[in-house]
Amino acid sequence: MRVRSFGLILLAASVVPSTADAQATTRACGAIEGPGPACLLGRKELPSLPGSAIFWHLDRFPSRNAAERAAAATSTVVQAFGSTWLFTIAKQHWRAKGGEHVAAIGPLPLTPSSAYAAEYLRSVFDPGTTAPLHVHSGPEAFYAVSGDTCLETPDGVRIGRGPGNSVMIEAGPPMLLMAIGKVPRQGFALILHDASLPPTTLTMAWHPSGRCAAQLAKDQAP
Repeated sequence: MRVRSFGLILLAASVVPSTADAQATTRACGAIEGPGPACLLGRKELPSLPGSAIFWHLDRFPSRNAAERAAAATSTVVQAFGSTWLFTIAKQHWRAKGGEHVAAIGPLPLTPSSAYAAEYLRSVFDPGTTAPLHVHSGPEAFYAVSGDTCLETPDGVRIGRGPGNSVMIEAGPPMLLMAIGKVPRQGFALILHDASLPPTTLTMAWHPSGRCAAQLAKDQAP
């Protein structure tokens, strides 16, 4: 199997989910935040991490300067959805100075590595949008600023509802991510992986059962 680094590709759909070919996560995000392929907001090399029970902290700041002043060695500053965000990999009770602490997602199920990389993606997609089947070499976490999330793996389905919902998956299992509900989903994703490995690999070794599509149809029913 050919191994490359891919981002999540998203095509707008109505009730029937759609898929598309993958594109590299090296495609930097632009100013337009309409529905379309996911893009790379930032990438951070992390030579070491502070022990076990690691979390992804999301903080909102009034300006980039304020966020950069509050940043830790494991932080990344990005701008998206009308706000400046500070993304930080740290222990559960870590807090940035200033700003609004929005969420702490974890603990992230890491596997031992001498060096990690954190990739942050931004996506906007309508209900029914999905991504090609893929696996990750490290845990992936999702945070939705708006909209609903359905993540299907061989172990079942995980659903997040409403603004602020989050879901997480460990490295290895194939997955299908889909927007459900009735409103567009604006979201972020973190892939925290061994820096020596590609973050994402497409797979055809598993086929979803259609439970996310069934939930979408139920959501869309009159």
